[in-house]
Amino acid sequence: MRQSRRNHSGAFKAKVALAAIKGEETVAELASRFGVHPSQVHDWKKSLIEGAPDMLSKGNGKKVDQDALVGRLYRQIGQLKVENDFLAKKLGH
Repeated sequence: MRQSRRNHSGAFKAKVALAAIKGEETVAELASRFGVHPSQVHDWKKSLIEGAPDMLSKGNGKKVDQDALVGRLYRQIGQLKVENDFLAKKLGH
């Protein structure tokens, strides 16, 4: 019987990755202790190491995320306005 997938929180992944970076235990020991596959430990460690410069850089990339969100919201507003105008026209208002 196949097990269902587990979704781990970002905090859990960071905890495991930091433990792997410390190097006090082997990846196999960490995987056993945290109940995950060793390849996940490697992946999370790699992601943490590669993402560290972005996390520590000035601005942290939040401006880009906000700009993308604002753009999506404006598109959604435009779509809703078009739908509203269409329905108003069909109902004769």
